[in-house]
Amino acid sequence: MLPLQIAFPPLSPELFSIEVGSFVFALRWYALAYIAGFIIGWRLIVAAMRRPALWPGGVAPMAPERVEVLLTWIVLGVILGGRLGFVLFYQPAYYMANPEQILRVWEGGMAFHGGLLGAAAAGWLFAWREGVAPSVIADSMAMVIAVGLFLGRIANFINAELWGRPTTVAWGVVFPGPGGTCPPDWAHEICARHPTQLYQAALEGLLLGLVVWWLTRRYNALARPWLVTGAFFVTYALARIVVEIWREPDPQFLARHPQGHVVSLGDFGLTMGQVLSLPLLAVGLALVFMAARRPAS
Repeated sequence: MLPLQIAFPPLSPELFSIEVGSFVFALRWYALAYIAGFIIGWRLIVAAMRRPALWPGGVAPMAPERVEVLLTWIVLGVILGGRLGFVLFYQPAYYMANPEQILRVWEGGMAFHGGLLGAAAAGWLFAWREGVAPSVIADSMAMVIAVGLFLGRIANFINAELWGRPTTVAWGVVFPGPGGTCPPDWAHEICARHPTQLYQAALEGLLLGLVVWWLTRRYNALARPWLVTGAFFVTYALARIVVEIWREPDPQFLARHPQGHVVSLGDFGLTMGQVLSLPLLAVGLALVFMAARRPAS
């Protein structure tokens, strides 16, 4: 191992497992992160609905009891959208050749941008059925989503997946399995990598959560429709674009280009994560500009 670099701690992806005959039930940290993120987000939105002063006109836009119904819609949207996003954005050829694998969500393979689109579709349908302004659903979800992102990225680290590019920095982590395998052009015997899961937990989770909390507490941002949503889009997109510099692209993209770029810009390029984040950044800036021009109600 290179000096000062860190061996991956003895962590198991499974919190516990129960085996009864040929049946095995295992609770994985990744599943627990989803469950905890949804529950914490649900309770935070309920708390916000019980504080009418946070909302336009000093009136809570939805009864706290309806948030549980919203949660059901969002859970379905995130799971379906996240899975289909992974299939279409990252491995379309494989899943078109093996369509029976698409439903095997328990084996992993979720895309944030797909989950976001699925949640947006589910939220819009809920708003239409309930007669609630779409901005309320969007701002409510944007207010709490950093919790799930933080927990999910920690679970990615525990699973030793979605690691970063090879590095010699002192905090590089030697991941088990394929993550510890050096690329052919790597000069060192042991391959330490950027722990980009933790970078993302810090930026997409902690930093994003602090930005949203600051806006809602300091500037009463929920009283300006779409402001929290726009701030979320901008902060997430910038965080993802930056972290992609050190994150290892998926193997199918590395096979096309040594740096895993899907868009070439001379000697540089953009990864799939950066390409998908650019429209998010543009929409977020437009929403922030639009919301900031309106006086808080």
